[in-house]
Parts: sequence; C-alpha cells; structure tokens
Amino acid sequence: MLHLGIYIQVPGSHAAGWRHPEAATRAQDFDLIRRIALTAERGKFDFVFFADSYGARPEGHPSMVARFEPLTLLGALAATTSHIGIGATASTTYCQPFHLARAFASIDHLSGGRAAWNVVTGSVPGDAVNFGTKAHPAHDDRYAIAEEFVDVVNGLWDGWDDDALVLDKASGRFVDPGGLHPLNHQGAHFSVKGPLNISRSPQGRPVIIQAGSSGVGQALAARTADIVFTSQLMLDSARDFHAGFKARVAGFGRKPGSVALMPGLVPFIGRTRQEAQDSLARLTDEIPPATAYGALQHRLGHDVSGYPLDGPVPVLPPSDTLQHHAVMLAEYARRQGMTLRDLYRMVASGMGQLMVCGTPSDIADTIEEWYRAGAADGFMLMPPWYPGPFDLFVEQVVPDLQRRGIFRRDYTGTTLRDHLGIPRPAPRRG
Repeated sequence: MLHLGIYIQVPGSHAAGWRHPEAATRAQDFDLIRRIALTAERGKFDFVFFADSYGARPEGHPSMVARFEPLTLLGALAATTSHIGIGATASTTYCQPFHLARAFASIDHLSGGRAAWNVVTGSVPGDAVNFGTKAHPAHDDRYAIAEEFVDVVNGLWDGWDDDALVLDKASGRFVDPGGLHPLNHQGAHFSVKGPLNISRSPQGRPVIIQAGSSGVGQALAARTADIVFTSQLMLDSARDFHAGFKARVAGFGRKPGSVALMPGLVPFIGRTRQEAQDSLARLTDEIPPATAYGALQHRLGHDVSGYPLDGPVPVLPPSDTLQHHAVMLAEYARRQGMTLRDLYRMVASGMGQLMVCGTPSDIADTIEEWYRAGAADGFMLMPPWYPGPFDLFVEQVVPDLQRRGIFRRDYTGTTLRDHLGIPRPAPRRG
C-alpha cells in the first residue's frame, strides 16, 4: 500500500512558516517533536524522519539553523513511541563506519526494530571546515566513499549471528565466539576489523534511506536503499523516473517492489482552495529576500543574486551539490515560464518540493493520482509549519486515503521493515 513518512523540521518547510500566528518556532522543543511523532503514529505513518547537516547558516532556511543532533533525538523518541519508524541523516563524508553502525544498531535495539539511516554524502561544501579537512570532496568522489561506507556498515551489522549471545547461566557460556565474525575490511577509504560490540539488531539491519538522484546517487540507492526520498514536481517526469529507477533496482538483482520511492510533498490545506492559496501567498510574501536567495542557491548550487529577478531562470552549468534537483528545478521553471523571482519564491516556500494547495480532498486526490499512476510509492510529508497543518492532515486527509483503500487503517507489524513490507535480511558471509 501507499507509504507515508513525515519529514520533521520545526519550524516548518516554508521559510516563513514560523511567522504564522499559530506556528511553533523552537526546533529544540522535544515536547513538540514528541507530539508530532505521536500524531504521525496515530495516523499510522510508516516513519518520522530528521534531516541534518554540520553547520549553522543564519541566512539559510530557519529549520536548518538550530536543531537537535538527530541520533540523540532518535534515542529519546525510541522510548516515547511504540510503532512508528524513526529515521535520521548521517553523512558518509564526515562520519566513521564503525561509530555509525554501532549507533544505529543501538537505536534499532532501543526501539524494538524501528531504526532507519538516511545515507547522505553532504551537499554543503562549507561543512568541511568543521572537521579539519582541507576541502569538501568532489561529487563523484563523495559517492565512491559512500559506496564503500555503506558496504562496511552492512558488513558490521551482519557480524553477529542471531543466536551468538548465549547467556546460559548453567554452563557459564555468555557468548558463542563462533557467532561473531570480524569484517577485516581493507578498502580504498576505510580499514575496519570489526565485529561490533553490540549484538545483531531486531531488524537484522536498520532500514536504509537514500536521496541521491544523480547517476551515481541512483546507482547507490538502487543497490543498497530500502526507501528513496526523491524530489519530483511533474507527474510525467516522476513516472519516468520511477520506472527507470525500478529498472536499476532489478539490474542489481533486487525486487523492484522492495524499494519505496517517496517524493517530498508540501501540503497547504484549507476549508476551500482559495483559503489554502491565500495562506500560501501570505506566508510567501513574508519570506526575507536573503533567505529566499540562500534557499535557491543551495538547491541550484550557484549564486544567482547577480541575475535580474524578473528575468528568465538562467542556464547554469552542472552543480557539484544537488545535481538532480538543480536540473529538475530548471526544467520545471522552463515548462512553467517562471521568472527567477517565481522560482526563488517557490523554493523558499517548500524547499523545491511538490506543493499542493487545496481542501483535504484535493490533497488526497493528488496523492492518489500519483500513486495509481506509478509515479510514487508514497510521499514524504513536509508541512509548511507546525503543528496545525500536520494535525489537519492526520485528522482529514489520512481517513480519506483509508476510505479510498490505498493506506493502512492499522499497523500489522512492529518493525519498520514490517510497515514497508520488506523482509529481515539474513546475515551475509564472505
């Protein structure tokens, strides 16, 4: 069935969402985040998700300036939720495989099998200065590192047999040494002996999320990911991307249905379509120009402040950051006849993701249309502000999707793999 995730970024995906009179503003309010997660659980969502990067940019999107370290946050949510999956970003460029594998295995144990790791290579070159490195690696180099990193992490997760922790008081046998398998990895980027000092987790391996949509990004996702968070704005191109990606999955000997493609979706919900459109327009008028420029520059990978705002979107060379997103935005702007001002307002209003304005039924119509057209296996919901729009989505859109027979009415399992309908992997050897 349809999959739903919630991308929790307080104060919201709209750059001026925090200025709404009813909006919460503190990204470091755990009571609010827990409430959002419990609301998602009440709505039978597959998982909640937290993005991350490694720097504070005051001119950037408000949700990215000050926030919790996400793995710490997942530990707290593991203890305060019961069924919903909990996922977070960690970078293959600025982390170490052993540390990350151990952390996510711990979260999987703490949550009873609900952890997910969002694999990113890092799209902000300025982050390098916080880690003592000379320069942010080039795009393809980052993905070469990521390929090896993910393989090492999977190998470490597979380093314990399920029954290796014996705990037999009568015989005094605490662990079966033969059930622990050193990885002994020696690669181009990492040297890791293993095994982990934590037993095999409830899911065997935590779920892997990936968002890369460039050629090398798609290759990594098709080979290793269980969920792909993608940016899509047009139904026809989303359908083509979906079909092409599933063919890539099959090319790696995997079942296409074992990977869920989930575009971002920013819902503006009103009692009428006009009310929803007016709400979007009011918030967008309140976006500071510097913030809008910063959001667009991040998405395009280029400084466009020297171009006329009311002129066409400039043709730019390929970016070394969000390659697919930059190409998609440029194509969308061309097809819609947008000016640079139109585009920067759109990106700042929804981080360049699909925005839908209308009644709860209108939102459900779009979700069902994309789902039945084979353009998406589900959506990553990105509310413009919290908590109102998300509460409304769960109270009115989710029941509509359930009546249409495309979304679950209750959980049928306890792990995130259960929600996604993918099996627990057996340990791999050799």
